[in-house]
Amino acid sequence: MFLSDVIIPLLIFSIVGYGLMGRHNIYEEFTEGAKDGLRTVAGIMPTLIGLMVAVGILRASGFLEAFAGVCAVATERLGFPSELLPVTVVKMFSSSAATGLLLDLYKQYGADSLLGRMASIMMSSTETIFYTMSVYFMSVKIKKSRYTLTGALLATLAGTAASVCLAKWM
Repeated sequence: MFLSDVIIPLLIFSIVGYGLMGRHNIYEEFTEGAKDGLRTVAGIMPTLIGLMVAVGILRASGFLEAFAGVCAVATERLGFPSELLPVTVVKMFSSSAATGLLLDLYKQYGADSLLGRMASIMMSSTETIFYTMSVYFMSVKIKKSRYTLTGALLATLAGTAASVCLAKWM
């Protein structure tokens, strides 16, 4: 308990102490870093707002539930509950929106239900692909993502499949 209370202050004091021993102007370097951070935020803000608005529209319009209903026959044959499809799709765009859908699943089926366990494992074993790619690639000005999207989608598929298998075996 003691270590967790002091580790962050010790780290900050260590960094500042190292900078002072090297005769750096700590305050000036801190403010320059903060300015660079604000420029980065201003540069990626339109993309973030666009992603959040798009996810909000999909969720509020009922499209996700309709999509899950259309795909229900195919997903059920694969052993994947169609109720998890909206969480799976939204998680690729926004973790906070997916958490809202997860809480809806908990309310409807229970956190300890098979669906609740599947969704919980899936949330922790998948990534917000499009959010992460847009933020990181825009901040360092990468134009061609090459195989990143393909790899991320395959990793999400693997994480989703593993979450279903793990929850069924528990």
